[in-house]
Amino acid sequence: MLVLPAELTHRHAGATLRMLLQGLKAQDESLVVVDAGALTAFDSSALAVLLECRRAAVFENRGFVVKALPPALSSLAGLYGVQELLPAL
Repeated sequence: MLVLPAELTHRHAGATLRMLLQGLKAQDESLVVVDAGALTAFDSSALAVLLECRRAAVFENRGFVVKALPPALSSLAGLYGVQELLPAL
């Protein structure tokens, strides 16, 4: 399972994405699970990071789900029309 940090804003997006992609490559499970339970401070960059992680998982023919997506981030995903791309666990 990949775990998001407590804060994921534009400032942290690049480093967080690199960490997630490294973790994704190190796993061999057919389902990539990203735990967003610790996420308390975020902006739309969090969606960009999750979507890029999903893209990498799909490219490797793996499933992708997000565990414990904060309601506010889920609402933001709905606002941008990408909620269905971030399925919940």
